[in-house]
Amino acid sequence: MSAKDSDTLEKALFEAEIAEELKGRLEREHNELLQELRSLIPGANVLLGFLLAVSFTTEFADLDRTDRYVYFATLVSTAAAIVLFMAPAAHHRLRFREGDKDHILRKGNREAIAGSVASSLAFTGVLFLVTERIFGTPEAVVVSVAFFAFTAWRWWSFALLRTLRDERRRARGA
Repeated sequence: MSAKDSDTLEKALFEAEIAEELKGRLEREHNELLQELRSLIPGANVLLGFLLAVSFTTEFADLDRTDRYVYFATLVSTAAAIVLFMAPAAHHRLRFREGDKDHILRKGNREAIAGSVASSLAFTGVLFLVTERIFGTPEAVVVSVAFFAFTAWRWWSFALLRTLRDERRRARGA
């Protein structure tokens, strides 16, 4: 698809979104958010269960001070991710039928993004701990930094770059 075709498609989608009835759009966006969260929550729950189970093993006592701090930060990041991923549903339940859907969506979007940051930190922490046990600290640092960079690239960079590009286009067109 050429850049011109892509721009035409984006413009048509934008115009269709504007034409969509507000209530219908808010309902659709809310359903999309909840579907996305439904795919994220199980992974965070499994990771939290794994981290809790590990703390009751005999090998856990062998962790040095650095590993304990990384473990604890990973545990807290995982728990925070779960809270952030579940918050939109809890908020929606408390504000159900209060005409607050736009606020719920904006808040839920921020929480989903923050939850993805917490998840990326948790995944990075787990990878550090496993790599450190297998190869040592220098290798664990390299692998963890590389993994976090990979996660940032795949999860956030494309969207952020598109946002910057769109803002530049709007600034030139204004």
